[in-house]
Amino acid sequence: MKLKINSEKGPRKAWSPYTLIAKGVVISAFMLIGMQTSLQAQDTQYTRPSWWFGVAGTANFNFYEGSTHQLDANFTPTATFHEGQGIGLFVAPLIEYHPADSRWGFMLQGGLDNRKGKFDQVKAPCNCPADLETDLSYVTIEPSLRLAPFKGDFYMYAGPRFAYNIAKSYTYQLGINPAYPDQAVTPEATGDFSDINDMQISMQVGAGYDIQLSSQNHQTQWVLSPFVSFQPYFGQTPRSIETWNITTIRAGAALKLGRGREIPAPPKAETITPAEVVVVVPPVTFMVNAPANAPEELKVTEVFPVRNYVFFDAGSAEIPNRYVLLKKDEVKDFKEDQLQTNKPKDMEGRSDRQMVVYYNILNILGDRMVKYPSTSVTLVGSSRQGTKDGREMAESIKEYLVNVFGISGSRITTKGQNRPDVPSEQPGGTNELVLLREGDRRVSIESTSPELLMEFQSGPDASLKPVVLTTSQVAPVESYVTFVSKGATEAYKTWRLEIKDEKGTVQHFGPYTVDSVSIPTRLILGTTPSGDYKVKMIADTKAGRIEEKESTVHMVLWTPPQTKEGMRYSILYDFNKSKANEMYEKYLAEIVTPKIPLNGTVIIQGHTDIIGGEDNNLKLSVARADDVKAIIEKSLAKAGRSDVKFQVSGFGEEEKSAPFENKYPEERFYNRTVIIDIIPKM
Repeated sequence: MKLKINSEKGPRKAWSPYTLIAKGVVISAFMLIGMQTSLQAQDTQYTRPSWWFGVAGTANFNFYEGSTHQLDANFTPTATFHEGQGIGLFVAPLIEYHPADSRWGFMLQGGLDNRKGKFDQVKAPCNCPADLETDLSYVTIEPSLRLAPFKGDFYMYAGPRFAYNIAKSYTYQLGINPAYPDQAVTPEATGDFSDINDMQISMQVGAGYDIQLSSQNHQTQWVLSPFVSFQPYFGQTPRSIETWNITTIRAGAALKLGRGREIPAPPKAETITPAEVVVVVPPVTFMVNAPANAPEELKVTEVFPVRNYVFFDAGSAEIPNRYVLLKKDEVKDFKEDQLQTNKPKDMEGRSDRQMVVYYNILNILGDRMVKYPSTSVTLVGSSRQGTKDGREMAESIKEYLVNVFGISGSRITTKGQNRPDVPSEQPGGTNELVLLREGDRRVSIESTSPELLMEFQSGPDASLKPVVLTTSQVAPVESYVTFVSKGATEAYKTWRLEIKDEKGTVQHFGPYTVDSVSIPTRLILGTTPSGDYKVKMIADTKAGRIEEKESTVHMVLWTPPQTKEGMRYSILYDFNKSKANEMYEKYLAEIVTPKIPLNGTVIIQGHTDIIGGEDNNLKLSVARADDVKAIIEKSLAKAGRSDVKFQVSGFGEEEKSAPFENKYPEERFYNRTVIIDIIPKM
């Protein structure tokens, strides 16, 4: 392997894959608009093509992990590199086959796949900064199975990736020791990596959306398909030595064309007066179930998940005063299972009981690190103001743990960065940026010490071990009034409730898009012990009409003459996600499900924060609740059990039912939750 030393570095032209992709898409779109305008006079109709041909252009977001040290047979630097990232370009012709009336299809694309990147800077033994850049490139062939679950324009795909290496160069630069600024600059070293795997076999999964650019008046039809895919590190180890591997997220668009078949024109029929079209609305049954009384006080052992984040106010690197900060002489009296005595300042409303757990996160962490002296943490501050500001945020937490809890500073590492590893604000996002950026100004508590982490968690961004408290619930969910509109999802766009008491006072609830809704009696009755109510269900049908159904019901306020034991668990979802991550799936299957007693009831409630539209958040909360139910049902089935009853509901961002307020970022993060109540049979 030849090693080339360059003593001079010339300027490099900066270019971005985004620029090339954006220009290509814009130019192509204008060309197509012009073509379509000139052909609008055609009346012949054509089918959607089954075969499509085109080209894809994307940006590869490459993430390096593992280690690499020896660069080639002739050159091994003194520093070892571990992590890095970079952006490369992927350009490929493609072929797709997917009949318009089928969910299934096939995709094949192959082309130039660049996995370039730059490793994180490290310190050499001479206390000099060392940098390593790579320029890996492959020719790939990627066959995939295509699925359009709704027979529409949205599709998903998955398949193998066969990659053949065509470029493997590196550039290594050893910098100057800051203590000796006058020393000569070490020349840049370039060459090709040795022991490169000529071929890789890996996998990818992705999703896309076909934007139709042509009407069916044209035989040749064009489609623009933005898409994104994920290519995990499995099989993506560039070298046959060491442990360096690459994970890639690919985002871009494909421009495709196909030819449809002519649809024969129907024979001209004799003109007749059309009969009135009667739209048949599917029948809907409306009923109200109001329990006479739920005679139990529910004692609940609650398991609170703990996010490994501490959020900071804009422009300040001091720990916000909403977090509970102890004095040194108060540490000996701190007990994790008695957090109700350590309430933060300015706590009121429905957060009074639950958010006290989360605002004690630094005391929980300090107490656990004192109990387990072999544990250690890394505090990573993220700030749009720069790494210095992020580092100052992390240092303020370290100072608290060292000065108050007496933890050795050698067990706490701090660093700063511009944005979290898993940010809320996504590239190109424009909606509600203020709230998203509040959530990204935070310090992440990272650790590899299992004594600090939740069951089944590992890695630097793993959640901390949950907190367990025993509390009394104000009223169990099984005492709620249930409003059932059987068949509503098929017949209605949305439906809402109008509830009138004996004095004529009207309350409104909704809108809803599900068949059944449960509402706590206290929200309807207030402090009134009982009452008779007229309930009107008002629906917007899918045919564009208004439909109303009425019922009367006698409601009784819940009272607690006897005690009933139960357990409550919560799991947290990432922003705008309705699929639990792998660790929470395992937690539900192996920790929560075995706790369900024979013939017990599981009450599942999904929630969201206030970011996003109300309709989308309602659907998102229901999807989260259904996801938890499916995981638990699957685990019960494996154990041969079918004795458990489920009550599933989603409340969206509804403030009356939300676990927390939405004033601060930590409250919004914890509102992205599903609460699971396990109630034994009485």
